[in-house]
Formats: sequence, structure tokens, C-alpha cells
Amino acid sequence: MTTKLIFMVLLVAFSAYFSATETAFSAMNKTRLRTLAEKGNRRASLALKLAEKYDNLLSTILIGNNIVNIALASMGTLFFVQYVSEANGATISTAVITVTVLIFGEITPKSIAKDMPERFVMFSAPVIQFMIWVFAPFVFLFSMWKKLISKIFRSKEDTKMSQEELLMLVEEVQQEGSIDNNEGNLLRNAIEFTELKAEDILTHRVDLAAVPLDANKQEVADKFAQTQFSRLLVYEETIDKIVGVIHQKDFYTASGITTLPLDALMAPAVFIHQSEKISQLLKTLQKNKTHIAVVLDEYGGTLGIVTMEDILEELVGEIWDEHDEVVENYRDLGDGVYRVDCSVNLDDFSEFFSVHIESEAVSLGGLVMELHEELPEVGDSIVCEGLEITVAEMDSHRVVYADVVRLPEEDEEMAEESEECGDTDSEG
Repeated sequence: MTTKLIFMVLLVAFSAYFSATETAFSAMNKTRLRTLAEKGNRRASLALKLAEKYDNLLSTILIGNNIVNIALASMGTLFFVQYVSEANGATISTAVITVTVLIFGEITPKSIAKDMPERFVMFSAPVIQFMIWVFAPFVFLFSMWKKLISKIFRSKEDTKMSQEELLMLVEEVQQEGSIDNNEGNLLRNAIEFTELKAEDILTHRVDLAAVPLDANKQEVADKFAQTQFSRLLVYEETIDKIVGVIHQKDFYTASGITTLPLDALMAPAVFIHQSEKISQLLKTLQKNKTHIAVVLDEYGGTLGIVTMEDILEELVGEIWDEHDEVVENYRDLGDGVYRVDCSVNLDDFSEFFSVHIESEAVSLGGLVMELHEELPEVGDSIVCEGLEITVAEMDSHRVVYADVVRLPEEDEEMAEESEECGDTDSEG
């Protein structure tokens, strides 16, 4: 009786070992193991080598675990039939062995292995390597069977991760603490980078700094001094006819302003369509050795410009230099009211206020113009997705700033009943 009990305890221990090993290898951090292996840890190196052939490893673990559990069930049945009751021995054995395996052979070892996967894989690596050699013939047969099944039930489903899945993965890794907020933002920006178009990041034509081709040298010098930009666009007759770009270092010489005519100083402008992906635009700028591309609309007119800095900011965040003015896109005015710069991207605005706005507009100002029935004036308001957006400042016909406040729930319900997004009463 004692021998059988000891043998059953050993079988439970082996069941726990196989279960814990499976969990540890699936949850381990390969980067940590690789670091240990580079420092000369042989067990870490062996664990990495085993993980590279995960199918063989998993087959060995499953074969060993099933052999152990079947042997334990058989031994338990013989034990309880012989020493407890011939009539009820099988039933009692099933209940006891099932509970024992669940607690001591599955749940407990897997929980422990999940909390310290790297330590456990290094502990189990030599043993599991020996098991792989022992079960090699069976592993080979199962691998052949797997290939046959894969050919019969070949899946046409795309196994590549979508952008949404990659973003979700980054979010999970960040929540686990493996990367910090800055690293998480950089990864998210890199994933979303390929989907952005020139129209998503451009500086609109109304904000462009440009000089006419027939401008005198003093006018150009004044524009450089006023804008503090290192490059200026040059146009002929209208802004829709950009003819080149003039660089500050070419305009000024050691003795002062150059004596060369403006058209002799200009570098040719690079023109792109508004729908061009910024990943391709970056290559275009690098190829042409320029920092500015003029973005054209569907009619061939000037829509705006995209600079190398604009593209890089989509990856690393805002880049400030000594001449940049610090602009608060969202200024808290108190009582839940925010003064918002209407040039902010509509997606960023939606994220800031945790709402979902469907619109063809790119900026908040574009949304206000889109939803307003006529040209807005200071004091005019619209309600959209539970937000009341009131025009606070205009520049000619352009909305510069708006005050945004979240409506109380009862007012929000009334707005939803009337119209999802639309005008409210105008003050102006």
C-alpha cells in the first residue's frame, strides 16, 4: 500500500511538472532569457534553444502529461478498489484523482509557473531536453500527423496582425509595465505612421509664409525676421502658383543681404498630392534633399505644405526650437470649459474629450464650419456628441478658438433626441 501511494504521489508531481513547464514556456520573456544567456547562463541558453522548436517542446509535454495522468488514474482505480471498496472503488477513485490532479497537477503549478516563468524554464530545461530525446519517435509521428491535418484543413485566413491588433498589443504590454508611456506612444505612432496622409498633417495655405516673386530684398528680409523661419515659399501672382523655395542661408551672406536676384536663389519646389502617404513622402523629401513639400488639392491649387519636421513629429511627438511659440491647444477656463485651438486634429480632439465624431473634417474648425448652416460668428454654438462648441474667436472667415463644454446628461439627452450633431441658438 505504501509503495503504491508513493508511486501515485510521484505521478502527481510529474503531472505538476509538465503543466508548469507548458505554462512557463508560453509566458516567459525571451528578452530576459537572452540577456542571461549572453552573460553565460547555460540553462537560459538551453531554454531559448528549446523555445525555438516550440512544436516539438509542446508535443513532448503533452505526451508526458497524458502518460502520467492516465497512469495515475489507473493506479488510483486499482488502489481504491483493493483497499476501499470493490463496488465503489472506481467512483471514489475518479472523484479523488480528478480533484487531486486539478489542484496539485494543474491549477497550483500553473499559477506558480506564471508568476516566475523564466526561473522555472531554466529549472526544467535539462529535464525536458531529456524527455524530448526519449519521446523523439512519438514527436516525429505527431509532427507528420500535424502536417497532414494542416494540408487537409488548410486555412485561408490571413494570420498577419492588423493595425488594431498591434495597437492593442502595445496597450497590453504598456499596462504590464514592460514599456513606459513614452515608449508606448512611440510604438503607437510608428504603427499608425503608414496610414497617415499629407492632408492629415499639413500646414494649411492660410498659415503659409510666402513672398511674391517680384518682392524686393527688404520685403523678403522682413518676412524672414517676422516669421523666424529658415525657408520661405516664393509664388508668382497667387499662392496657388508656387515657383520655388528660398533658404535663409542663401539669402544672407557674410556682408549682409545677397545681391543676387530672387529667382537665382530659389530651389525648386517639390509638389505632392494631398492623399500621398507620409511614409512615401518622407522618401520623396530625402530623395530630393529638401525639407518642404507643397501639397496640392484635387484642382491643382495649393492646399498647404508638409515639412520634414511635421513628419518626424508624427513619430516622436512635438519638436520645439527656440523660435517656436508655446501654444496651449486645450486651456482649462474652469467650470468644465476648455478654450480649444480650432486647428487641432479632429481625432486628437475626440480622444481628449473621449467622444467619437464621424466627419470628413480634419480639424475642429473644419467640423464647426461643416455643421454650421452659414458662416459662423463669435458666440455661435453647435452641439455634437454631448459637447457644446461655441465660437470664441474668428480671423476673417476662419474659426480660431472655440469654447468647449460637456453638456449635463439631461441636456445631452435632449440634444440627442433632436439631432446628433447640429446648431444651437446663435448669440451673434
